[in-house]
Amino acid sequence: MKLAALVAVTAVLAACMGAQRSETTQSSETGVVARVNDGDTLTLRGGRKVRLLQIDTPELGAGECYSEAAWIALRRLAPTGTPIVLESDPALDRTDRYGRLLRYVERDGMNVNIELVRRGAAAPYFRRGDRGRYAANLMQAARKAKATKQGLWKACPATVLDPNRAVSTGR
Repeated sequence: MKLAALVAVTAVLAACMGAQRSETTQSSETGVVARVNDGDTLTLRGGRKVRLLQIDTPELGAGECYSEAAWIALRRLAPTGTPIVLESDPALDRTDRYGRLLRYVERDGMNVNIELVRRGAAAPYFRRGDRGRYAANLMQAARKAKATKQGLWKACPATVLDPNRAVSTGR
């Protein structure tokens, strides 16, 4: 009797751990870009909105320095009609308070999030200090873009590289 109970408990624990593990593994899905909303948000066919994970761009509606250029950069990297892969990060939230999917976006094998930072169109943003799987790559790309005055780092020289705060470029 005791052996049977131990086997049953072990099976239940193993099943629970398997379920927990599946919740924390990365997952990817595909979509097609329907619209680029701003420099770090896009809408997919079907209406789902995607906020690019771990980056921030100047606010388009607020007239911030480089906001329109950041929007154009994302439109070039993920134009309307483009098939993309959306990758979640198990260390980070899957959606934001607005219901947008929080994802890394890949197009033709290129991580669009990192490429935007590399071009100086975006800055790393680690909300609540949470760092995902590409945090080191994002920081490396940002430091290089800032040092070589790419994108917003040239156009908005007072911008501070602080990944724990949303980027602020001024007007």
